[in-house]
Amino acid sequence: MAEHVLVSIAWPYASAKIHVGNVTGSHLPGDIYARYHRLLGHRVLMVSGSDSHGTPITVRAEEEGKSPRELFERFHGSFLELFQRLGISYDLFTHTDTENHHRVSQEFFLALYENGYLYKEAQQQMYSVEQGRFLPDRYVEGTCPNCGYEGARGDQCDECNTLLDPEQLIEPRSVLDGSEPVLRETEHYFLDLPTLAREGLTQWLALNKEHWRPNVINFARNYVGEGLQGRPITRDLRWGIPVPLGGWEEKCIYVWFEAVIGYFSASVEWADNKGCPEAWMDWWYNPGAKTVYFIGKDNIPFHAVIWPAELMGVKRLYEKSSSQVFNLPYNVPANEFMNLEGRGMSGSRNWAVWMDEALDRYHPDALRYYLTAAMPETRDTNWLWDEFVQRNNKELVGTWGNLAHRALTFAFRRFDGQVPAPEELDELDQRLLEKSEAAFDSVGQQLAGCHFRAALGEVMDLAREANRYLDDKGPWFQIKEDREAAGTTIYVVLKAIDSLKVLFAPFLPFSSQRLHEILGYEGQLFGRQYTETFEEAGGRVHEALCYDPAPAVGEWQPSHLAPGQVLRQPEPLFETLDESVIEEERARLGMEEACHE
Repeated sequence: MAEHVLVSIAWPYASAKIHVGNVTGSHLPGDIYARYHRLLGHRVLMVSGSDSHGTPITVRAEEEGKSPRELFERFHGSFLELFQRLGISYDLFTHTDTENHHRVSQEFFLALYENGYLYKEAQQQMYSVEQGRFLPDRYVEGTCPNCGYEGARGDQCDECNTLLDPEQLIEPRSVLDGSEPVLRETEHYFLDLPTLAREGLTQWLALNKEHWRPNVINFARNYVGEGLQGRPITRDLRWGIPVPLGGWEEKCIYVWFEAVIGYFSASVEWADNKGCPEAWMDWWYNPGAKTVYFIGKDNIPFHAVIWPAELMGVKRLYEKSSSQVFNLPYNVPANEFMNLEGRGMSGSRNWAVWMDEALDRYHPDALRYYLTAAMPETRDTNWLWDEFVQRNNKELVGTWGNLAHRALTFAFRRFDGQVPAPEELDELDQRLLEKSEAAFDSVGQQLAGCHFRAALGEVMDLAREANRYLDDKGPWFQIKEDREAAGTTIYVVLKAIDSLKVLFAPFLPFSSQRLHEILGYEGQLFGRQYTETFEEAGGRVHEALCYDPAPAVGEWQPSHLAPGQVLRQPEPLFETLDESVIEEERARLGMEEACHE
């Protein structure tokens, strides 16, 4: 029976370009997981979008002399293009400034308000005398009280990842003019996290989390165990979602609170776009559905603690049955960070591999392969340009690409462009086919458990096994004395390659599709990705990335390649990279001296 799987991926701020660390942290693992479950025949809904509100947008907009809308729409458009090029197969990639998201977020706020989980409290907040305005968290920088980093933001220290409030900073300064802000009193609504912890959050975190990564569940339990405090969910800022209460027109809903609501609001938007307004309920109220959140480790408290608390407090929307409540996260497989050449990535210092520029120079599957092989699942990892080139040349080209190309080329030239008919299989033949079939269970278990590096490694090991088989059999020698024996060898290895095509497909969708065609099949392994413009009820228009699963023919099962199937003209799947690429890319980072050491 088909399962319902909701794949929720962290929403990138629409104020900066996306680098490889962002991709391997959430977008790529989520896509691999979604593609695997689609091949299984499960009903997958994969959602995310551009985070259009909050101070990262307003700060940069003021720096550029643009409106927040102009800024986020520019970056949102670039995200749509980027994810389509990279093959991140969102069912819906929208943004948080839609009428739908505003409405849903306000209804979340009101449900928590009516259920007694919000309270008002006055607090001291940074205020710029020179500007005559309150300064939200990211408008304030200073020295981190935990590690001493002098460039800590008012919401978080990028050096030690400690969550902060602006008033905790040592020697705070305004990012607008460098002036020293003062503390003034302002009133806000707070989410009553202590009560939510007592009423169910603590117990939920304690039970049935064996499949969670230890770093995630241990952090979440410790975070709650240390004692939660109420957290403000409104702020003194005009750019954002208005607070749906009279007398609060000068404030908006805090971005940390409403951005996570985007997973639900995007599901509602997707259902409306499909003409099935209640379809989202299959993922949010169905107790058998799995909801999985792919994020970076800096987002663990928001997704493993605060978002479940919000869902518990709201209980349900658009469904009045008391027996139905929101599904809580089934898993939150947060990744650690990917660094670059031994240093943390930094957009402000241009120390990053920007994804759009990398796609201009390299095949998307070469990038996806390396990002998966180096994925920071349980510890921080490094993007190393020499390792990227080495893995591309030795593994993608030398192992997998070489296996497919030499077997297909031999079949195309020596067996009239068809899959040869086999004679009786010997032990070596049967062993390779048995290993190819068994891999679907073992690799599938790794993918279901979000162990993507291990899964990819196992598939590449099978490709190495198939290479050894081909070398041991030597069909180029066999054919000189026994054409039928050579045909059997080629039949067996093409069956293994056909299975490998599917096993590699969640990681390498572009080359797997091309190989699917060369093997003589029709149709698309996966659905169709496209952008569409939607007009909302109030007349506003927005563009989103969408996915149509209907064209998909791929299935998570071993090869059913038949003798006599007509092959297409083979071509290399991957390109060998010259080692000069290493020096060129390091030079782009300003590492000229390191290149000549």
